[in-house]
Formats: sequence, C-alpha cells, structure tokens
Amino acid sequence: MADPDALRARWTRALDGVRPPGGPDALPYADNLLARWQEPRRRYHTLAHLTAVLDHVDVLAGHAAAPDVVRLAAWFHDAVHLPDRSENEERSARLAERALPEAGVPDGTTAEVARLVRLTVSHDPADDDRDGQVLCDADLAVLAAPPSAYAAYTAAVRAEYDFVPDDAFRAGRSAILRQLLELPRLFRTPYGTAEWEASARHNLRGELETLSN
Repeated sequence: MADPDALRARWTRALDGVRPPGGPDALPYADNLLARWQEPRRRYHTLAHLTAVLDHVDVLAGHAAAPDVVRLAAWFHDAVHLPDRSENEERSARLAERALPEAGVPDGTTAEVARLVRLTVSHDPADDDRDGQVLCDADLAVLAAPPSAYAAYTAAVRAEYDFVPDDAFRAGRSAILRQLLELPRLFRTPYGTAEWEASARHNLRGELETLSN
C-alpha cells in the first residue's frame, strides 16, 4: 500500500537534489501532486503506480545520468490523467514547467523533467538517453509483473476505461499489445533487458490471446 508520508519524504529528497538550498517549502508541491494521484476516477494511475515507478527508478538509478531528475519526472509523468483525453502527457509536462520553477528548480532542470515526461508518450528513448531509458523502463516494468499482479494491472486498466464498450476496448487494447510486441526491445536499460524483457513479452502474449478469444 502506498504511504503518503513516505512519498512526501521521497519528493523532498528528489527536489532538494536538483535545486539550490533555501528554496520554498517542498511539501505544498508534494501535497498538490499527491491529490492529483488520488483522484477518485483513477484505478491504475494511482499512488500505487507512482510508488512502483519510483521504486523501479531506484533499482535502475545506477544507469541514470541524473537520478533525481528522473524521480521528479516520475512524479509528474501521470500527474494529469483523464482517461478520455489524449494529451495527458503534454498537460503533465506543462504542469512540471509551471510548478518546478516556483519550487526553485533551475530552468534547465525543469526543461529536462518536462522532456522526460513527454517521452512517456512513445516510451522510445534514444540509445544515448540514459535518463529517458530509466524512466521508460520504470514505467513499463509492470508488464513484467508476476501473473497475479499482472492480472490486477489489466483489471485496473479496464476499470479506468469502464466508459469504453467491451468490443472497442478489446480492439484498442489488442492494438496496443501488438505494437508493444513488435518492438525490438521493450526495455532499454541493461537491467530491464536482462530481468524484465522475457516476462513482459510472455505477459503481453498471454493477454493478447485472452482478448482474442
């Protein structure tokens, strides 16, 4: 279960890792983001997902060029999430561009956080984009979850899109799964490739088969 107090501490550490000393109080920014991640309509993009992504960033931190920048991007990457809208990542990036300068983050770092958030549209970081690789792998790590956890993930995604008729959801979800399976690699970090790739592909093929029956 996600612990809001622990998340506030993680936010503060990441924020203080990228800004000069003496900046504004970090907690109001944490509380604003936590409120967004706890919106009632969310079923998958919740505090549990945020916590999982941050945990995975920690696992992959040795591959990152700027781990705290990636952690801040994780906080913002689904901060705006309306299931019936297609511009969530862009709106989340713009939220970062507004909030981080107010919190004392330098402009260059703010721009990098926003870039990373926008990258979660495609999950296709460049070969030399170590921070992008870490964020994208951390976000997709759920695909490699054990069977029961993967089933809970797919159920939560379906619940979040409960306004979509079954036939349309099955068609749309199947298209996404096929696109993922067609990628040469789902994961770009050495750890992700070694530890998550095979399990994720097994899960994706199993879900696609279920949706096709």
